[in-house]
Amino acid sequence: MVDARLRLLRAGHACFLLLLALAGAGRAQPRGAFGPAAYTALGRFPTALYGSYYNDPTQTSAQVQPVITDPVTGAGNAAYDNDTADAHPLPARADSATLLARARRQIQLLAAPGAAGGSACAACQAALGAAQLVALAAPEEGPAAAVALCEAFALESACATAYGPLALGSVVTQVLANADVQGYDGQNFFGACPLPPTSALNLTSWFKQPKPDPLPAPKQPSGKRLKVLHLSDFHLDPRYATGSEANCTSGICCRENNVATSSPNETLVPAPRFGAFLCDSPYSLVLSALEAIPVLTGTEDAGFAWTMYTGDLVAHDPDNQLSHAYVEYTETVVFDLIRRMLKAGPTYVALGNHDSVGVAEDAPHSLGGELANQYNWNYDHVASLWAHEHWLPEAAVKLARAHYGAYMVRRHDGLRVITLNTNLWYRANWFNYINLTTADTSGMLRFLTDELQDAEDAGERVWIMGHVLSGWDGTNPLENPSNLFYQIVDRFSPHVIANIFWGHTHEDQLSIYYANNGTVMSAESALAVSWIGPSITPASNLNSGFRVYEVDSATFEILDAHTWKSDVNAFPELDGQLDFGPTYTYEYDTRKTYGNNVTGWGPNDPLNATWWHLVTEAMEVDSSLVAKFNTYQGKSSVRTKPCSDECIAAKICYIRSGSASIAKQNCAPGYGSVQGLY
Repeated sequence: MVDARLRLLRAGHACFLLLLALAGAGRAQPRGAFGPAAYTALGRFPTALYGSYYNDPTQTSAQVQPVITDPVTGAGNAAYDNDTADAHPLPARADSATLLARARRQIQLLAAPGAAGGSACAACQAALGAAQLVALAAPEEGPAAAVALCEAFALESACATAYGPLALGSVVTQVLANADVQGYDGQNFFGACPLPPTSALNLTSWFKQPKPDPLPAPKQPSGKRLKVLHLSDFHLDPRYATGSEANCTSGICCRENNVATSSPNETLVPAPRFGAFLCDSPYSLVLSALEAIPVLTGTEDAGFAWTMYTGDLVAHDPDNQLSHAYVEYTETVVFDLIRRMLKAGPTYVALGNHDSVGVAEDAPHSLGGELANQYNWNYDHVASLWAHEHWLPEAAVKLARAHYGAYMVRRHDGLRVITLNTNLWYRANWFNYINLTTADTSGMLRFLTDELQDAEDAGERVWIMGHVLSGWDGTNPLENPSNLFYQIVDRFSPHVIANIFWGHTHEDQLSIYYANNGTVMSAESALAVSWIGPSITPASNLNSGFRVYEVDSATFEILDAHTWKSDVNAFPELDGQLDFGPTYTYEYDTRKTYGNNVTGWGPNDPLNATWWHLVTEAMEVDSSLVAKFNTYQGKSSVRTKPCSDECIAAKICYIRSGSASIAKQNCAPGYGSVQGLY
């Protein structure tokens, strides 16, 4: 809960808020027991929030830096130091028999007809084979081999930085030592080979029991609506530098020494105090959002039933600027702020691809030995923080430590919340290129299936949470694991799985899952829906936003969804004064926006997969609905480009694609995002 002294500061601009409410009377208004249509945060940093600071918390020329102590490790602010030693282990040297077998395979590949002719795929796999021998025989030289691969295939402009020993070099070495680089695994590296087809699934023994036929009778609605908060992708940037270049050439902007190459000695667009389109969230933006949420959602007194955070706490730092301490610092700060500034209720968190060292990397336990445990430092830390905040029971804390930071919570009200570490199907995770023909190398989907079976046996509903989405345009997840996930959703929907939630894209999106792998997409075959939550960070070219769901307390179906946003384009105007911060305004009501085009749906019927499929049918008839969807996808950013012609059909296709396989098979590429940086 916000400190009492902060409440006094809030009261100081009550008159302004009244005027703001009157001025905003023509804006969209939330229905029911919600707050005003808009709220303007304090312009001054709430100095009462922390006991001490490294700099003056009343100044505005630089971001305020509070003194933070990690309640788990006891460490202070170590957030601004890069690693100076490799954070990742190297694989053990291979035995002679393994080296001989790999060498023979490499010779055979190079001698194969056509290999000397130089197809890009053959050249790639031959190069991978050569690098693999280095990784096996002399792993200490593996990072150098990774740099050579980067240079040969032009993966980065600064290969020594990106793939050196203090960045991804040791990770790539591990992968090279364990992957089938001349087979299916190698065909997925670097985009040099035609994308291999999705591997056939053998589900004969995957499920303990067949899907019930007939399905159990659905739970009856209680008529009581709960408020559930969905937060995602803060990307808190403790290195945000007010006044630095906000329009840099590459990477995340608003950082010291990250310039526009056209003007290296003079700042073209000074970074505003509260954030910018190409930058991650400064402290000031995160605090403004958390200050606005209770007022706008009408939860200052009663609070939320529970809160979901679908990943990405940490800023978009390159691998060579990450460290364990930096990640732990951000985890500590964000969880602490959520607890103290919101009546959040139990807060369930899924780790994101940036909540690791390096970016997107998490290793499967199947690697064995030291390599299997190399990310336990992070799982132990977040699990301890969740226990410290009193968000999870001990059983879930233990499970999070043992299972990649993911867990199951069996709530007292008949709902189970299952979180997944979706780095384990993310295309950018190097470790996922080991044993790609197996759809569940990590065991994550085995865990999910077993938990869903237990829930079915107990007659309970389930919410699934993760970070990297399973479908949409298919550019983020790998095909094989997202295909298996789709079959799991089919098996346990609609009677067990009530809803699915992702983050990652920073955009307002969703996906529908259908029976029989989507061979027929209709209102009758629609089974489940995943909601992709908007981000607090503006990166890139987006507004800042968050969402609240109205949920039936017995069925756990979503009855409505409400989204708020803050206009990042207006942030520069807030510099040079201390009275007012960002304004968060009500953006839209999901039911009201799309429901007028769906007939036969009552005001208390759920916004489930059937409803959303009917919305897509209405979109096919009325393209203005797609235009609305596209606008809200970017949280009404002035930088969101319009969607027309082929884009319209592509958006509808993405909504109907719950797996990468379906998206790749059915949808035109290139229209998935309204921005760029994930």
